[in-house]
Amino acid sequence: MEVKWNKNGVEMEEKKERLNKYLAACGICSRRDADRLIGEGRVTVNGIAATMGTKVSGREEIAVNGKAVAGKDEKVVLAYYKPPGVVCTERDRYAERKISDELKYPVRLTYAGRLDKDSEGLLMMTNDGALIDSMMRGANRHEKEYVVKVDKEVTEDFIRGMADGVYLKELDITTRKCEVKKNGKFTFRIILTQGVNRQIRRMVEHFGYRVRALKRVRVMNINLVNLKPGEYRMVEGEELRQLYRQAGMGSLEGGSGQGRTVQNRK
Repeated sequence: MEVKWNKNGVEMEEKKERLNKYLAACGICSRRDADRLIGEGRVTVNGIAATMGTKVSGREEIAVNGKAVAGKDEKVVLAYYKPPGVVCTERDRYAERKISDELKYPVRLTYAGRLDKDSEGLLMMTNDGALIDSMMRGANRHEKEYVVKVDKEVTEDFIRGMADGVYLKELDITTRKCEVKKNGKFTFRIILTQGVNRQIRRMVEHFGYRVRALKRVRVMNINLVNLKPGEYRMVEGEELRQLYRQAGMGSLEGGSGQGRTVQNRK
């Protein structure tokens, strides 16, 4: 703990914590990943490369990969339209298009619920680690809605089979029952409450179909609305408060209305 003096000459104490813990609290990554980033020289504090054991108060200018880190109390939530072909993970060094490069935002954000490279649609981006944890916890049964196009005509038997839950042999699990509705000759809408890797594609293949296009249009109370590929909007006001309530995290103070749409600048 360091000692500082205010303008009146009164001694005051400023609490500091380890940088890896601070980054985790900001929703940047886990402590282990923070240690890796620090060890690789990808984290700076006031423009200087951080070292293991560095402590911060939060008043410093902290950046990861050159992007400023918002403070723990400065929570940001974005609704982003991920285009097809963009990879969510940053660990794929061979990916041509990564979410960290495509989303042009001044502070570092993390996704809550990934989308496959070939999928598109709503991706929630935030620096609130607690919100991410709640949204990712399968036991919370948060809804995610998709519009799916397949290679064969959608039949009533197919709809019923998908809705009743599908046994996925390769994972040795049966998916939860879900809401499925025919949306067109080759399309349907599906609402999931669990997060299994490539779940919809695996379910569809069980019935001898193939996914031609997959778009996520809603996560909990957040809708894709009129966003175009590559655009994002701030989630704020009543929409944000409702999101936190559904996540079991209480309500937030703030204004009302939805965030403005922003076109990414390349």
